[in-house]
Amino acid sequence: MSFLDRFRARPSIRFATLGTDQAPRLAAIHASAFARAWDVPEFERLLGERSIAAEGLFLGSAHAPSGFVLSRVVLDEAEILTVAMGPEARGKGHARPLLARHFEDLERRGVRHVHLEVEDGNVAALALYRRLGFREIGRREGYYLKADGSRATALTMSLSL
Repeated sequence: MSFLDRFRARPSIRFATLGTDQAPRLAAIHASAFARAWDVPEFERLLGERSIAAEGLFLGSAHAPSGFVLSRVVLDEAEILTVAMGPEARGKGHARPLLARHFEDLERRGVRHVHLEVEDGNVAALALYRRLGFREIGRREGYYLKADGSRATALTMSLSL
């Protein structure tokens, strides 16, 4: 961040529940963030499920989300399936308020425990999850297939709300 960036106005952010009409935008964001991206039909199927909690982050007056989080809720537990920010929103501190808002929604649904998996080399995501209170509960060696054909370990993490 440059000295002048500290004085520039940050765009306002807002949050909204996402529906199947947002599937193309979510697929595009996901493709920009992950080597194995989910396609539009996968997002349409997920967003159509009653057990899915989907929250979008919108910058300024944009009608399309710049980031999102999807979780599957079962009884008093939720699993974060994916979190992604579009290139315009990455590295600007938007993931933390998005997840905080999402956790509020999950609590309203009766969720008490949240689980997720994250690649052990994803330093930014791990730092965020740890700041939010997640703790590592397991490892899955060679779980993720990387773009270069190598494999990466997945860390499983948990948070009590």
